[in-house]
Amino acid sequence: MNILTFDTCLDKMYVVLRTEDKIIESQIIENTENKYHSAFLISTIQKILSKNKIYPNELDIIGTNIGPGSFTGIRACTTTARVMAQQLGIKVIGVSSLEILSKLGGQNTLVALDARKNKAYLYYENKIIGAVDLEEVKNIISKNSYEVITDNRLKGIIGGLSYQDNNYPLGEILSELVVEKINTQSGNWAELLPLYIQPPPVNQK
Repeated sequence: MNILTFDTCLDKMYVVLRTEDKIIESQIIENTENKYHSAFLISTIQKILSKNKIYPNELDIIGTNIGPGSFTGIRACTTTARVMAQQLGIKVIGVSSLEILSKLGGQNTLVALDARKNKAYLYYENKIIGAVDLEEVKNIISKNSYEVITDNRLKGIIGGLSYQDNNYPLGEILSELVVEKINTQSGNWAELLPLYIQPPPVNQK
């Protein structure tokens, strides 16, 4: 079984080709001075498949991060995943960036990502909580012994470990979660929806 997973929702792009049992190839792509990393998604997929002599019609599963994160990044990877799965007639599996990041900690981990406007996207106890005021986030953390995973902006406000401080293998974590979810999601491309916990700025009044 050949599984292709990719993520353009966070501050880097991750593309991983694997089987159920092992990673074949994993790449991390950063922004350039002129282009956001998601602009390289299709070309990176093509290079990885070509290098490993795998044709698109030999793929069995597509996996992707559905958000939250960059609106541009969410649109890029979910649209690409939907189109590929539809055209190839294969399953597509979606995973939240919050769940991906939770794997950087232990069992009692809380993930908080900057949601702007003094709010954070929260994930703890295996649940996506939503966009929560930072004061409430600090209150939740203070009342529990959570291991906090966050980003550079919120680290100075709520403490914890920033996923942006190191080159963590987030693409490989995503691919592992996709393998775990193969039998728990329908895999229907039409049911893969971007996770916009807050509406895109263009839709806000």
